[in-house]
Amino acid sequence: MKDNAQNIYEKEVWQELSDCTLCPRECHVNRNAGETGYCGQTARLTAARAALHFWEEPCLSGTNGSGAVFFSGCNLRCVYCQNHEIAQGHTGREITAARLSEIFLELQEQGAHNINLVTPTHFVPQIITALKAAKKQGLSLPVIYNTSAYEKPETLRMLEGFIDIYLPDFKYRDASLSESYSHAADYFETASAAIAEMVRQVGAPVFADGEDSLMQKGVIVRHLLLPGCGKDSRQILRYLHETFGNDIYVSIMNQYTPLSQVAGIPTLNRQVSGKEYEKIVDFAIRIGMENGFIQEGDTASESFIPAFDYEGILYNSTFRR
Repeated sequence: MKDNAQNIYEKEVWQELSDCTLCPRECHVNRNAGETGYCGQTARLTAARAALHFWEEPCLSGTNGSGAVFFSGCNLRCVYCQNHEIAQGHTGREITAARLSEIFLELQEQGAHNINLVTPTHFVPQIITALKAAKKQGLSLPVIYNTSAYEKPETLRMLEGFIDIYLPDFKYRDASLSESYSHAADYFETASAAIAEMVRQVGAPVFADGEDSLMQKGVIVRHLLLPGCGKDSRQILRYLHETFGNDIYVSIMNQYTPLSQVAGIPTLNRQVSGKEYEKIVDFAIRIGMENGFIQEGDTASESFIPAFDYEGILYNSTFRR
């Protein structure tokens, strides 16, 4: 006789995963049958951590923290990934969509300012199911879609009405960089279309009590400056400003940290210098960017990588329904 958990999993079948084309890789594998594509994940929902997270932009973390759920696997898998441990799909625990909906409500009870879906692309159908259930049970927090922006507009349109804040990266303009570092020569064109769809869905930024308060709706585009890539960063910032203006916020990040997996890649095996970062910030100001965030101090010496120890993932017997 099969156990109850197995029976639950058998009921969780999503049509979109039988011939998976959720992301631009379009692997066409049957994840419902246990096959894996580029993301490394089957249809079984896998996550490595669900907890209050204090290292997002101030308007997202606030004083209580963002309720971040870190999903396992990734459809981009950059060679320098700061979350390498979970992006490869080797770390995580399998849960049901029903358990995910409970996690959302538990984070709300803990005082999270929002629900933060980190690297969620390959689990969109399961997440929609979980959000529907959680909203019926009282989930009222803004929901953040935290992504590399290597997304298909068609998949993003499935999320319309469920996502309040989009938090995409915009990593590259140069196709040779995106191919070398993320095996995605089409990254710029793909991310451009994805961000345009995000802005269409949620519109201009909305804050609870003015611009210094918590964001309730909108798009924040993150750009992580990579060592030696200043020219590419300037092209990205100019594109974002000329295309979206004040309809988005831009977060310019200097926290790149060379981890062990880039030891053999000389161009990536160093931190970004203070001078490199200052030049990019000065450029953003010079072209007229107004809505933005910058990082001050030596953030690369800090750890923005949480412990992927399954905190908040397993069943919490004290959860109050």
